[in-house]
Amino acid sequence: MSIEAVQPALPDTGLDVVVTGLSSDAHTWNLVYLELLLEELGCRVTNLGACVPDATIVRECAIRRPDLVVISSLNGHGRQDGVRLMDTFRAHADLVTTPVVIGGKLDVVGGSNAARLLEAGFDAVFEDSGGLTPFRTFLRTLSVRASGVPLGAG
Repeated sequence: MSIEAVQPALPDTGLDVVVTGLSSDAHTWNLVYLELLLEELGCRVTNLGACVPDATIVRECAIRRPDLVVISSLNGHGRQDGVRLMDTFRAHADLVTTPVVIGGKLDVVGGSNAARLLEAGFDAVFEDSGGLTPFRTFLRTLSVRASGVPLGAG
């Protein structure tokens, strides 16, 4: 594992982000790590925690209207749980265009699940072997679209 330096952003250029685990995933350290990383990048983070039912994720996102939803999976059921969640999430009229990404260990047998998860409605998939660079690039792109100011600028 390598440590990558984080450049903090100006607080007013950050995104409102919901971080959550899926209903079958009890891991929490990954959610705390993502929360801290996103906060260091200037995002305002709501961490829903582990073992969150699909209906709770949808309800909280409909209320909060975040700029981004980050789903983390460590138990290997991310593909299965993620596809099921997106069926409910994208069926909610207020959440159709909300960016949602998923990452981590997404299957117990290995291999890429990106195509199936993108087809289900995720905007990006970050497999556990990809490191942080693709995730940071996605955040920068999203930040520019949302505010016109690149994440980490300043």
